[in-house]
Amino acid sequence: MKILITGGMGFIGSAVVRLAVSRGHEVINLDAMTYAACEANVAQVATSNLYSFEQADIRDRARLDDVFNTHSPDAVMHLAAESHVDRSIDGPSDFVQTNITGTFNMLEAARAYWQGAGRPVGFRFHHISTDEVFGSLGEVGKFTEDTPYDPRSPYSASKAASDHLVRAWGETYGLPVVLTNCSNNYGPYHFPEKLIPVVILNALAGQPIPVYGQGKNVRDWLYVEDHADALLLVLAKGALGRSYNVGGENEAQNIDIVQKICVLLDEMAPSGAPHARLITYVTDRPGHDLRYAIDPARIRTELGWRPSVTLDEGLRRTVRWYLDNAAWWQPLQARSGVGQRLGTRA
Repeated sequence: MKILITGGMGFIGSAVVRLAVSRGHEVINLDAMTYAACEANVAQVATSNLYSFEQADIRDRARLDDVFNTHSPDAVMHLAAESHVDRSIDGPSDFVQTNITGTFNMLEAARAYWQGAGRPVGFRFHHISTDEVFGSLGEVGKFTEDTPYDPRSPYSASKAASDHLVRAWGETYGLPVVLTNCSNNYGPYHFPEKLIPVVILNALAGQPIPVYGQGKNVRDWLYVEDHADALLLVLAKGALGRSYNVGGENEAQNIDIVQKICVLLDEMAPSGAPHARLITYVTDRPGHDLRYAIDPARIRTELGWRPSVTLDEGLRRTVRWYLDNAAWWQPLQARSGVGQRLGTRA
């Protein structure tokens, strides 16, 4: 397929770009190159004749029309989004403009192209979202595709709105859409403002490792390359109008994740051991959701997918990657907001 991937210079988007090209798909990577984008994320495929790049902002409808008309994609994978909860607390406007208005523009540009091309049967618009749209779970239960939406942060509210738009465009205009909602991703090329890279990089620098509250918040961790595999499968075989929850089947408290990383660093970078001495509990994030957990039964039974990387193996691969790729993450530490506590303005 010829796939237009938005946000392909980001963490998850670049994993999809790399995997798609490796499988022989032609990829058009559309990215606005905002603070979390990094060209190095796609360096291994950038010289392939299957890869092309378009710098464009999804808030710019006219530019999107140009990209569709120039490349005539067979499918769209829409990953471009503002995604950091703490940043959404401090500056919700960017999240509304990018995640809601940007998704509206993508849908309208895709619809105009699809209709103008005679509504090709194989066309797909795959919208990639988050489990955070479902709100917060107690100690038991899991999110299914039928769980009512209950977003609690400006980020999750903006993603919930974008999900609703995609479904509406499918129902009202017949646009062939599929949706996925994923759990927390981690792995190589993770921008250094999220929990796992923050823990690794602070520990290597001998700096305090910040843990919100008591670290009891639970997440289901999904290795990013597993996620990319699931997304390409849903694009190819997912039922139109259907949504699929993609989880790692790896629930853990944040404090347990931090401690596991410290143990790995004690083994791989022993000069700073014991790294757990750096763990520092800080004031919790406003409105911090207690627990996310995904029931992945639908994607497993309908499409035959389940994650291949366990949490322990994925963390080991991730720590090793950061130790081996300082040339990637060191320049990013100078970018706006990296290394600072965000999300306190509430």
